[in-house]
Amino acid sequence: MTKRLSRETINQLGVKKNDFPEFKVGDTIAVSQRIKEGNKERIQVFEGDVIAAHKKGASSTFMMRKIAANSISVERIFPYSSPLIESIKFVRHGDVRRAKLYYMRDRIGKAARVKERVITAEQRKQKALALKKNEQAVEVESKQEKDNA
Repeated sequence: MTKRLSRETINQLGVKKNDFPEFKVGDTIAVSQRIKEGNKERIQVFEGDVIAAHKKGASSTFMMRKIAANSISVERIFPYSSPLIESIKFVRHGDVRRAKLYYMRDRIGKAARVKERVITAEQRKQKALALKKNEQAVEVESKQEKDNA
């Protein structure tokens, strides 16, 4: 059972602002997480489908599911603001109609796959233009903040 943490508590834990790519429920992502074993530290990648997301500000989490060796399913909950998450790499979009994909737990084999959402070349160009405009707006905003300081 997890308890809800306040923003102050999370900031005291050393949480930094993460610039992870946007993803939704149904998308496939790869999360690189730092794992400490004794005095050694390594990075482990967990790649799977996002089956749930809880957006609660600084306490936001997302749940992932993957099929491991011998068709054993593994689910993990990741805090979005965790300092242990090194990076999140976006793999592919999923085409789903639900906010929570808990029904995937009952499925096995090919039925346990999330259908991929296919986008056209024109949609890809529009998305790239929107990202470029967004980046330019962020640059202008940061430049204005520096000038005001």
